[in-house]
Amino acid sequence: MAHRTPIVVGNWKLHKNIAEATALVTELKNQLGTVRDVEIGVAPVFTSLSAVAKRVEGSNLLLGAQDCFYESGGAFTGEVSAAMLLDVGCQFAIVGHSERRAMFGDTDAVVAKKTRAVLDGGLRAIVCVGETESERDAGKTTERVGTQLSAVLEILSSDDLERVVIAYEPVWAIGTGRTATPAQAQEVHAFIRKQMAARFSSAGEAVRIQYGGSVKPDNAQALMSEADIDGALVGGASLKAEDFAAIVKASRPAR
Repeated sequence: MAHRTPIVVGNWKLHKNIAEATALVTELKNQLGTVRDVEIGVAPVFTSLSAVAKRVEGSNLLLGAQDCFYESGGAFTGEVSAAMLLDVGCQFAIVGHSERRAMFGDTDAVVAKKTRAVLDGGLRAIVCVGETESERDAGKTTERVGTQLSAVLEILSSDDLERVVIAYEPVWAIGTGRTATPAQAQEVHAFIRKQMAARFSSAGEAVRIQYGGSVKPDNAQALMSEADIDGALVGGASLKAEDFAAIVKASRPAR
């Protein structure tokens, strides 16, 4: 099995002004500064990126954005390009989050274009996939996740894979307090791993797959112990330094 360094990222969503964001990331530096066996990232709102970038400089914390537009420039009011994110100090961008898909109309094709733009712009991409509650109840989990994944895989080459992370986020478990059981999560992660390996062979085996969906300190260790779960994309629990730090520490590889 390919060695995969766990990656835990906090998606702060529409929370934290500049002062709050810098205070939180300072706490995280203090609590997680010695962790080297897990990659750790934070994704603040656009308006806080510059301030947080200065605060994490020289630390083990990566900085990312919650979204990225697929064009490099032009008449696109309200959008931000990959080059601009790189310029402000980002190392990665999240694309395809279920909230972007559901609320802002990001189709599978748009997510694929955003992924390509992120990679071409010199950033790493965290690509989110996941099914709704009705799709799960209808037995269409792998069909939906497979369709979302295929749209992205079509625009990737094997050379891109080192800079790609897939995040499985069952929509029914985001912000609801419900969480997929470790077995449920592992089943979908194994499916994603199989699809990656079928297309890219051993390079696909090495791609990291995060779980996202009400990850908390009390369920993180059980989730991370599954064979194909390589970290977490954390929402609400990432807004408290103590909770996020506990999730990071629960993701450390067994020694």
